[in-house]
Amino acid sequence: MNQIRNVKGTRDLLEDSSALWNVVEQHVRATFNLYGFGEIRTPILEDTSLFVRGVGESSDIVGKEMYTFPDRKGRSLCLRPESTAAVARAYVQHRLQDQPQPVRLYYIGPQFRYERPQKGRYRQFQQIGAEVIGDAGPESDAELLVMLLRFLEGMDFEGLVVRLNTVGDIESRNRFGAALRDYLEPHRASLSEDSQRRLDTNPLRILDTKAPAERALLEGAPELSEFLTSDCREHFAGVRRLLDRFGVRYEIEPDLVRGLDYYTRTVFEIAATGLGAQDSILGGGRYDGLIEQLGGAETPGIGFAIGQDRLIDVLPQSFKDRHQRQRPVVVVPIGLEQGADIALDIAEQLRTAGIHSVAELSGKSMKAGMRLASKLEAIGVVLIGEDELAAGTVTYKNFASREQSSVDRKDLAQIITTSINRSTD
Repeated sequence: MNQIRNVKGTRDLLEDSSALWNVVEQHVRATFNLYGFGEIRTPILEDTSLFVRGVGESSDIVGKEMYTFPDRKGRSLCLRPESTAAVARAYVQHRLQDQPQPVRLYYIGPQFRYERPQKGRYRQFQQIGAEVIGDAGPESDAELLVMLLRFLEGMDFEGLVVRLNTVGDIESRNRFGAALRDYLEPHRASLSEDSQRRLDTNPLRILDTKAPAERALLEGAPELSEFLTSDCREHFAGVRRLLDRFGVRYEIEPDLVRGLDYYTRTVFEIAATGLGAQDSILGGGRYDGLIEQLGGAETPGIGFAIGQDRLIDVLPQSFKDRHQRQRPVVVVPIGLEQGADIALDIAEQLRTAGIHSVAELSGKSMKAGMRLASKLEAIGVVLIGEDELAAGTVTYKNFASREQSSVDRKDLAQIITTSINRSTD
């Protein structure tokens, strides 16, 4: 019978990988809680119209990448491709506008997009994100960026820089879009199929092209900054003033537009040194019209998302070294009639003291126990035979120091804890 394998573009996270993911998620919760964010968990399954209306039909997500299907009653459903629209839907549905504003929410969860799988990019991928809904001021933009820098610095990323732009409000974008369309229309035949489609649906998305010929063509195009309203200019100046106040390093990137249609005003990415050409770690922006598009009152918002799969791939080694999974102590009974029971007793005694412990239960031999300890990369072994059992002692072998000593069972946990602390100093 053929072996069943995981679906293409998905993967299993085994024990060692999951341990590191958990550490990162603990860091997310600790950092975001400091800034007053609470966790939200939205369904993986959503109504397709949520993303058509929220993300935009001109986006690649809606146009190419969503897993969409009819249910048994013919309703169009999809697997969640991103979470900002889902959080906005929950904000409207549960009347979170009645709570003190702004509402600060973060999420950690799987998303689904049909695209070509490659390193760090999967069809089921994990995303970390946060949303600040209900405040229109530049203060929320700056505070979110300061939090994200603290988050990344806490994982030892270096040379962090914020890439910053404003895409204006609807009025600014409409005027700029018309001018950009007029500029590019005579060159339509030289544009890629995707850019030709964007020329008709959302010309701003063409600014995100990576094609060298199109990048060269855009050098002579009108600039968005020429079409900003006075309110948009004032907001962007406020964001920059606050970032200066907090000593944040940033660069203005006039072509930064991000890939989703709901963005307004501030958009950003954060990059780090040492990551090569693809040095951007996360991105986001303001979406002051999204709540209204989904049936709510006019409500401003700003948020970000980071692909956790890629974040794990580019984590600095120093952070990984500090958060290695705890290695166990292995308890090995030797020639005892009820060796497994006694080994479990000792292992449980150590676990009560917070020591990761594994009992060798086969009772075959000391050699079998040492072989298990080697496979588990144990920090030491606890040996107990007839003599030790009668005397109320055990033999503890510390692999780091290569010391072996007879220890009273009541003192064992303290001695192991002391040796662990000494090795980590």
